[in-house]
Amino acid sequence: MTEMENPTATSTSDDLDPAQGLTGETLTLHVFKGEPGETGTEQAYEVPGVTGMVVLDAIHYIQRNLDTDLACRWNCKAAKCGSCSAEINGKPALLCKTRVDELPAGPITVRPLKAFPLVKDLVTDVSRNFEVNKEIPPFTPAKDDGKPWRVAQRDISRLREHRMCIECFLCQDVCHVLRDHDHSKRFYGPRFMVRVASLEMHPKDTLDRIDLTRKAGGMGYCNITKCCTEVCPEHIHITDNAIIPLKERYADRHWDPLRWVGRKLKGDGSKQAEGSK
Repeated sequence: MTEMENPTATSTSDDLDPAQGLTGETLTLHVFKGEPGETGTEQAYEVPGVTGMVVLDAIHYIQRNLDTDLACRWNCKAAKCGSCSAEINGKPALLCKTRVDELPAGPITVRPLKAFPLVKDLVTDVSRNFEVNKEIPPFTPAKDDGKPWRVAQRDISRLREHRMCIECFLCQDVCHVLRDHDHSKRFYGPRFMVRVASLEMHPKDTLDRIDLTRKAGGMGYCNITKCCTEVCPEHIHITDNAIIPLKERYADRHWDPLRWVGRKLKGDGSKQAEGSK
């Protein structure tokens, strides 16, 4: 969504004055402009500095005063919708959460997410993520037994972290499997490892998605570099608390020697026990 498409949004005013906290400095932004099929270029813009300014404020100033054709998706401007994802100085980040005064001195480079097809300028097509989400069976509890649900606080705390995801897809963008090797059809990506973990670790869910995550989800492609964890704006421990536990569950099921013996002795009946929560 561009700024002109969101009439309720606020940003740096057209007529900046000292009352707004002008710093007296001039910021230089190198912003990518281009469309699919084009090479694209980085356009240089100069923006007056304002105290507390974030990169999205600078983009809004450019849209209003310097280049009304510049496309940028955004919505809440509060780091909760995940819409304004981009790459700032080469690192995936939220435009609305990145303060200008915390960036290194010098020009600020703003480019679209590399791992997704370009739509225009800073806007990319992230629809593949929603297609992947459809492949994951949703939360499925047992039939109502007439009793109230009682969930241990330990389980609630564990699940809460997974549910904090705002689907900014920064983790998807930085993942080398998707970014450098374009294996989006082979690997779900870190965001959806988190989603699967949130379901598999729910004590009231009855389905088993471990084999699906390994095969269709391509879980084995992840070599746990933790780059996804580093860029998460919600500080979710994606690798340690989602991906590694899922890998461990699959390894226990298929490669644990004791379980292998159990399968030989008990037959298929043991598989159901192995897939229990």
